[in-house]
Amino acid sequence: MSRNASGKRVVVTGMGGISPLGCRWDEIEARLRACENTVRVIDDWRDIKRLNTCLGAPAADFVLPPERYNRKTMRSMGRVAILACRATEFALADAGLLEETAFLTSGRVGVSYGSSAGAMDAIVGFARLLDTREVEGLNASSYIRMMPHTTVANIAVFYGITGRMHTTSSACTSGSQGIGYAYESILHGHADAMIAGGADELSVATVAVFDTLYAASTKDATPRLTPRPYDRDRDGLVIGEGGCTLILEEYERARARGARIHAELVGYGTNCDGAHITQPRSETQAICMRLALASAQLPPEAIGYVSGHGTATELGDIAESRATHEVFGSRVPISSIKSYMGHTLGAAGSLEAWMTIGMMRANWFAPTINLENVDPRCGELDYITGAGRGLECEYIMSNNFAFGGVNTSLIFRRTP
Repeated sequence: MSRNASGKRVVVTGMGGISPLGCRWDEIEARLRACENTVRVIDDWRDIKRLNTCLGAPAADFVLPPERYNRKTMRSMGRVAILACRATEFALADAGLLEETAFLTSGRVGVSYGSSAGAMDAIVGFARLLDTREVEGLNASSYIRMMPHTTVANIAVFYGITGRMHTTSSACTSGSQGIGYAYESILHGHADAMIAGGADELSVATVAVFDTLYAASTKDATPRLTPRPYDRDRDGLVIGEGGCTLILEEYERARARGARIHAELVGYGTNCDGAHITQPRSETQAICMRLALASAQLPPEAIGYVSGHGTATELGDIAESRATHEVFGSRVPISSIKSYMGHTLGAAGSLEAWMTIGMMRANWFAPTINLENVDPRCGELDYITGAGRGLECEYIMSNNFAFGGVNTSLIFRRTP
């Protein structure tokens, strides 16, 4: 049944990613079921003066086939673009489109992708220029690796994409906005398929951003016991890294080619707080969720599970959970995947969407690990803890919120 004015439907036909939990859904699901935390101490950061944390969650190891990834094809890529391109390769293969060159280059396929920033080594190179007054180390590809749209541009070149390009560099909502804008592109007939998602690399510079804000966890002695989303004893977030791509396709085209459909994307909402750069506002977060529900033409009661943003920061947890309670009351089950792999920033929205779809199809939803005592200031919700929850849902919601007051909400529908 169509759920939008255009009469078009948008489905997910491919999913692939690189995360601290692994690069394949089966290994990710096994680690979620085992409640396995991937946070560890990064020894290389120990000598950095006045840095209060050495915690991070690096991506799992992944292989780059040399016939596709070589000096020529990778000369404009930093690590963040490599994560994005390899995740996209996984997703295109999953969709059965990797070898469909004529379609990929037809102009009817676009890219909607983002990251918090470009490759950190290139950014450091330009910063060094300002400090030393020398251009030592900079070359023709330095800016391409550094630019905020390095992920989307490199994906387009790597796969020969000639359709529309959306760049989403909106911190923690880069991946979810990438998916949302891709969804709208197909709904309005601008594309038949879209490559959508986000990526970010792990860097001590990013960790230092949150460290200076006193928002980073400092439990270096017990890394597996942090982060603790929604818990009264949380002490901050942990930065992770990864990349994830969803292939979105117009339903009739996907059905005509016999594509496997993982889920249907039925709703998207986004707005901004317009109040404070780093202090989230629950009122506008709630409006964002309602926008997604209106987009999907669904009542709140239809949502069977919410993938929470759950960063394990005081202001973030409280605002988000109160907004969720305002929309759904106390009945809705919620958990945070960040409790397993930290905050992957630009990749978070797409990684969490991928994993939430996987859990929906498995009829099982992971608990928030390390959540032992819900902060009484958080909204009253059905927080999933313990061994997880067996649950069959037709609709699930995946939420993300970012610095700058950017809010996103995605709604996926279960398909046979």
